Amino acid sequence: MEQFKSYALMIGLTLVFIWFGAMIGGQLGMIIAFLIAAGTNFYAYYYSDQQVLSHYNAIPVDRGSEPELYDMVDRLTQKAGLPMPQVYIIPDSVPNAFATGRDYDNAAVAVTEGLLDLLDYEEVEGVIAHELSHIKHYDMLIGTIAASLAGAIAMVANFGMFFGGDRDRPNPIVMIALMIIMPMAASLIQMTVSRSREFMADEGAARLTGHPEWLQRGLSKLDNYAHQEVMHDADPQTAHMFIINPFSGVKDSMKSLFSTHPSTEARIERLEELKREMRR
Repeated sequence: MEQFKSYALMIGLTLVFIWFGAMIGGQLGMIIAFLIAAGTNFYAYYYSDQQVLSHYNAIPVDRGSEPELYDMVDRLTQKAGLPMPQVYIIPDSVPNAFATGRDYDNAAVAVTEGLLDLLDYEEVEGVIAHELSHIKHYDMLIGTIAASLAGAIAMVANFGMFFGGDRDRPNPIVMIALMIIMPMAASLIQMTVSRSREFMADEGAARLTGHPEWLQRGLSKLDNYAHQEVMHDADPQTAHMFIINPFSGVKDSMKSLFSTHPSTEARIERLEELKREMRR
């Protein structure tokens, strides 16, 4: 069911993108938008995971090189009923983590060296459970597709003036409005998807470990650190993948509106509510 929901949302976003191309460029714009969407989805589906792992210089590990981390992922994966994902460590002192991959059999979990140094065993387990919850709900795929299409819509909007002939164009005022509004709407859709799925992954982690307080403590530590230092290779296009926004420390008055993550305070509060519910 979760896979079906993810594919349905991916198709929905693609159709919106094609409609946008038709509105600003007529038949030619629709064809170009379709080709861009097809290429974007194909690349994001098959290659985005390796690209992001390579971007952050992630190093694959196994039971021989990192037995404690590997055994933790293995145990939680079995408990979640998932295949064993690949495990990576990112050589960065800033603590953070993410999951990537297009499906259960091609999934990966990556944590930074800083996360392993900062968090205790229980807190790391809460973070790993959070990332496995993302894998279980196919969040990595839909998040990547949403981000890719948001960027593609912005690109098409920038070239909107070159699409179609006069006969194919809508009212110039409507076209200009679309070129301004659609990229913003696409970004908001991407951020809404990311925010809602962070809450879902937090709940999934709490239920998987049976200890919401482990993730609460981990989130608090990660958030405090993120406000002091930004990851060295942090990229806005992949910020939504991380458990904590790697740009949390960047001062920006619009940050809360366009953030890919809900506030850590709100996440901890929801976990507190869940903790009371589980105790009852």
